[in-house]
Amino acid sequence: QVQLVESGGGSVQAGGSLRLSCAASGRTVGVYAMGWFRQAPGKEREFVAGINWNGGLTYYAVSVKGRSTISRDNAKNTVYLQMNSLKPEDTAVYYCAVHGVPLTTAQAMENMREMGSWGQGTQVAVSS
Repeated sequence: QVQLVESGGGSVQAGGSLRLSCAASGRTVGVYAMGWFRQAPGKEREFVAGINWNGGLTYYAVSVKGRSTISRDNAKNTVYLQMNSLKPEDTAVYYCAVHGVPLTTAQAMENMREMGSWGQGTQVAVSS
């Protein structure tokens, strides 16, 4: 079983930037797609971004495309989410996840039911 720990959340003003990190432990995640989801108060959890096992392919939700960049460092067992031009509607708890099947695509991260492990989340608050 892999453990995921997110960090980097915080409070920023609209237009600001944050870089989220997700460190994996317990076993290597280097052959698994990973990604980020978010859940705003009163809303369902939604997909944000995914990255395939070697970082060569990425996939984004329309709501963040062009403003966010997902990346990974397999040597550090860590995945990142750089978020720029933040908006109040980006306010949510952000969760990291690893896919349950090795060598899947970045787009496969869209399906929450296929995740093998989840982190505990990190809060992002964007004020106007």
